Amino acid sequence: MKKSEIKALINKMTLEEKVSLLSGKDAWSTVPIPRLGIPSINLSDGPHGLRCCQGLGWGESVPATCFPPAVLLACSFDEELAKKQGAAIGEEAQDQDVQIVLGPGNNIKRSPLGGRCFEYFSEDPVLSGHMAAGVIQGIQSKKVGTALKHFACNSQETDRFVIDEKVGERALNEIYLASFEYPVKKAKPTTLMCAYNKINGDYCSQSRWLLNDVLREQWGFEGFVMSDWGAVDNRAQGVYAGLELEMPGTGEENNRELKNAVNGGEVAMPAVDKRFKNKLNIKQIDKAVVRLLEVVFDLYEKKNGKKCDYEKHHKTAVEIAEECMVLLKNDGALPIKGGKTAVIGEMAVKPRYQGGGSSCVKAINVSSPLEAMKKYGKVEYAQGYSLSDDSDESMIKDAVKLAASCDRAVIICGLPNEYESEGFDRTHLNIPASHIKLIEEVAKKQKNTIVVLCNGAPVVMPFVDKVNALLEAYLGGEGAGEAIADLLYGKANPCGKLAETFPQRLENTPAYGNFPGENCEVTYAEGIYVGYRWYEKHKIPTLFPFGYGLSYTTFRYDGIKAEKTRLNEHDELKVTVKVTNTGKVDGKEVVQLYVRENAPKVSRPEKELKAFKKVFIKAGETKTVTLTLEDGAFAYYDEKHHCRRTDSGKFTLLAGGSSDNCPLSCEVEVKAEKIYDDITIHTRFCDLGDNPKGKIFMNKLFKATGAKLKKEFKYLPMDWPLRTLVQMYQSPLTMPQLMEIIRQANEE
Repeated sequence: MKKSEIKALINKMTLEEKVSLLSGKDAWSTVPIPRLGIPSINLSDGPHGLRCCQGLGWGESVPATCFPPAVLLACSFDEELAKKQGAAIGEEAQDQDVQIVLGPGNNIKRSPLGGRCFEYFSEDPVLSGHMAAGVIQGIQSKKVGTALKHFACNSQETDRFVIDEKVGERALNEIYLASFEYPVKKAKPTTLMCAYNKINGDYCSQSRWLLNDVLREQWGFEGFVMSDWGAVDNRAQGVYAGLELEMPGTGEENNRELKNAVNGGEVAMPAVDKRFKNKLNIKQIDKAVVRLLEVVFDLYEKKNGKKCDYEKHHKTAVEIAEECMVLLKNDGALPIKGGKTAVIGEMAVKPRYQGGGSSCVKAINVSSPLEAMKKYGKVEYAQGYSLSDDSDESMIKDAVKLAASCDRAVIICGLPNEYESEGFDRTHLNIPASHIKLIEEVAKKQKNTIVVLCNGAPVVMPFVDKVNALLEAYLGGEGAGEAIADLLYGKANPCGKLAETFPQRLENTPAYGNFPGENCEVTYAEGIYVGYRWYEKHKIPTLFPFGYGLSYTTFRYDGIKAEKTRLNEHDELKVTVKVTNTGKVDGKEVVQLYVRENAPKVSRPEKELKAFKKVFIKAGETKTVTLTLEDGAFAYYDEKHHCRRTDSGKFTLLAGGSSDNCPLSCEVEVKAEKIYDDITIHTRFCDLGDNPKGKIFMNKLFKATGAKLKKEFKYLPMDWPLRTLVQMYQSPLTMPQLMEIIRQANEE
């Protein structure tokens, strides 16, 4: 339906009908108005698979394919793979009569303790943004809508309904908003879901700065904004700010508040922001209804009810998991060849393949690692530990005995469901003590010990030097068992790279001491130094760095070349990198391109990821990989002028296979437009030099004061402010004279 037709429809509505459309009919659908032909559409949780609940239920859901959660998908560093997963989810949405999938989740992983880290992609905004864009484009290619979430700074579960995230302007723009900006502009998600929390005092659900100034005016977002479930603090203020749909439905309570606000009546809910008072009017209600109905009619008309192939989707889930799991260590133990393998750990038969909470999918076909490994060779199983009782170590002796009798031991362990979930944050980075003791005891008796970790976020590994191989399987979706087996036995070659840094200990993490805050307030004291930016800036060693991952082959980086060595700040720059597969098996490599400013005028990270590409290279083959640095690749956010800017100067481009292994580099020079400040009495003498207004000021100053001041000026410290020209002993200048000269210089 065209916008003009929707506006005509709105003219036929009562205020009550308009207001009713702006909150859900129930937990999972929008309000219809049958007399006007306005339909209802259905929503479903689903960052990595549909959790389509029946009726008002929050628990039981329709079976669906559980694909790898974002924590694993991001390790592919492959936007096209993300599109493939998104497309499959979109097909299932059409099959299950879902018009909007609530995802992807795209918050930055500020701390590895965050309870929903498994739902988010990365600590890096470029990687997060590209992966989110891929998922959105995939889902929407099937004529199904998406809800990019949680906008913004939903960095923790502790006090998530009321926490006030105190974030500096630069960190907001360079890190936390940047991860949303790219997918909003490139993939154009149907809707955005705002977060529960406050940002610098304002709830996201009623922040006009966030939902209107940034999202719509700066980024050009054209869809509608919905709330997270139960995130609305003040409904009238939310509509004024740009929140169209409140979810779930709340009955008449908030509808009455909206009507009263429009009619100038008493509003029971006190407005948090006093600037909002008396600003809501019928035009804003109409605007919200138009935005909502444009999407409702569009998605309703695209319903096709087409059935999908769930068996095919299971295979897709396995293939995606294989592309993402990360080989962290291998002393020759992998891939497994011949002999008998001891498979140890309850997770081998009760796999942990997704996180808890609203994203939990009722998977159709869950594969276990043990059953999948049986098709490759002789295996025997020992439980090793209890998922229900971490203190029960009685099974370790049996596991050690079995391991000693086999050619190798594969221990599958990690974080049980109780350790991480939506609703709470972790307090430590440890896996259960029984898992650690099991690994250590087995490694004493079996020199060929392999560990497979199933976890939704980084963990510390006191056992890392005691084992021969280590596969980070994360949470692999319903096909995790098959993917683990295929990788262990070499049917698939590991090619995942870590999308987040693994610290050596909790105390080294960027937010340590400022997470999860206190008194419902948390300060982002680390600023822009999140993830690898923090560890590199402070020279803190890591357990495993961002972008790291091994393969069953090896790669050599041979050369890097920028298409031009001098460019303007808004130019795109193509960079080519030569990579050779120096091993004996075919494999995939993620080529990562970082940027470093050589002589920054402000504090900047040692380097920042700006482009990446995953490439397949046959054994012995050399490929030339082209990466593109887009507009803004050399910029930072200038808090003084409230904009992105690039300073003219030289930059180093670094390419390699991880953040700490970039063997190739080249230098480019960027010319940027300068931003000149107006002069004030607090401007320092040293700031006048390259400012055209400074030259005008100096000429007028010497003309007004004569030779005396000009003679003494060269002896003044350059970091003194201009006001000292009046405060000096026997100055020929008065403050009114100085201010007049400054005014003339700024206006000329």
